Amino acid sequence: MATTPMLEMRGITKRFPGVLANDDVSFDVRPGEVHTLLGENGAGKSTLMKILFGLYQADEGEILFNGSPLNISSPSAAIDAGIGMIHQHFMLVPAPTATENVALGLHAGLRPDLDEVAARIRELASAYGLGVDPDAVIWQLSVGERQRVEILKALYRDAKLLVLDEPTAVLTPLEVEDFFTTLRRLAADGRGLIFISHKLHEVMALSDRITVLRDGRVSGDTTPAATSREELAEMMVGRMVKLAPDKPPVDQGDVRLAVTGLSVDGDRGQRAVDDVELEVVSGEILGIAGVSGNGQRELAEAIAGLRPARSGTVRLDGVEIQRLSPRRRRQAGLAYVPEERMRDGAIGSFSVSENLMLIDHDSDTNSQFGFLRLGPLRDRASALVERFAVKTPSIDTTTRTLSGGNIQKVIMARELSCEPLVLLAAQPTRGVDIGAAEYIHQQLVAQRAEGTAIVVVSEDLDEVLALADRVAVMFEGRVVGVVDRSECTVEQLGLMMAGG
Repeated sequence: MATTPMLEMRGITKRFPGVLANDDVSFDVRPGEVHTLLGENGAGKSTLMKILFGLYQADEGEILFNGSPLNISSPSAAIDAGIGMIHQHFMLVPAPTATENVALGLHAGLRPDLDEVAARIRELASAYGLGVDPDAVIWQLSVGERQRVEILKALYRDAKLLVLDEPTAVLTPLEVEDFFTTLRRLAADGRGLIFISHKLHEVMALSDRITVLRDGRVSGDTTPAATSREELAEMMVGRMVKLAPDKPPVDQGDVRLAVTGLSVDGDRGQRAVDDVELEVVSGEILGIAGVSGNGQRELAEAIAGLRPARSGTVRLDGVEIQRLSPRRRRQAGLAYVPEERMRDGAIGSFSVSENLMLIDHDSDTNSQFGFLRLGPLRDRASALVERFAVKTPSIDTTTRTLSGGNIQKVIMARELSCEPLVLLAAQPTRGVDIGAAEYIHQQLVAQRAEGTAIVVVSEDLDEVLALADRVAVMFEGRVVGVVDRSECTVEQLGLMMAGG
């Protein structure tokens, strides 16, 4: 690894109305290194990288590339300078082939020689271990293969510096291992890599250096050898963070939720859930793991009553609820924290107090003779905001103005306040800060101690392993195995997530 920086971002400051997104941030990358950029949501990572890629212009500061000042006015200018970005959500066109996707935008007004492009793709794929068939159609490729196409696009344009934004979010553990091998090859070839991730064990395994942002400023620069996951979390949040909740043993009871032979169609009419069998007992957390798109979302929506089932039954405390509406299922004892919090969990234009009483506004406690009892409703909302540590100026604040973590706390407060028999939580900490994730995990474990049967659907394997007593793995709509948490390994789960 060279000591002279390839990239230098000096004193970068970026202001938006009412927000100082980057405050005098300095950051550099050397040839041959993986430099991780770490921070909570809103810490300034995305803004800094958008400035680097020409999507934003800095208000103050300068960028140097290979020692020379660089004015990056657009993404095209960044690409021409040798900077490539691998986005978390792939920027590929589904119908064309891998070759055609790589060739898109190469020669304005001219049709490139696709045979030459395919030949170069094969050379690059062989050199860096990126197994991709250039003639394969994108929509037929696995998630891992699509990511390789994205990297090949950048390499084809001779990118010397690669920005990787949450690149492992949609990969199995085995795919992550292969991916890291590729990244190390790229670094060994003299390229600079900026790695953005919230998975601290991956940061520790891959990084050469780590820069942490908090509230738009650099809060720490370190290396894996000089720090720990706990110290990184403290630099991100500004206080000590418990990365895994304490889970004292609890007495488990009777079966609360039983799913038998459940099959569900997806949005395009395909079979998304195929003959799934599950049981969850009181005092247990069942984690459902799997790569995105393997039926987890459809399974959760079918259990909650938001998606019709093709066949099968769902029983709560021995009573079949498959034909009940979502409201009736809630009255039977099912609480639901949905995957899409602003689409299915809360109404952004409503106040915090209105969202807290959204589901049970017509109960005897909250209404009388068809009119809302505003006094008791406000008292209850204030008590829930305090109990669940929701950071809001007031209970009258519009919900969409809150951070993602506090919106999730509002939904959790509403769902847990009804003392459910079964709690179904889908992606409970997706997109929330590490501090809010810590609090949400504590609440789930506390609910387990109260005897609630809990299902946690998560694509974050670390979260599943931290919370679950048993883990069910889904692949292509089926549960391919259910294993006890104390007896399973990451490698075993990774094989199952890949269909093994």
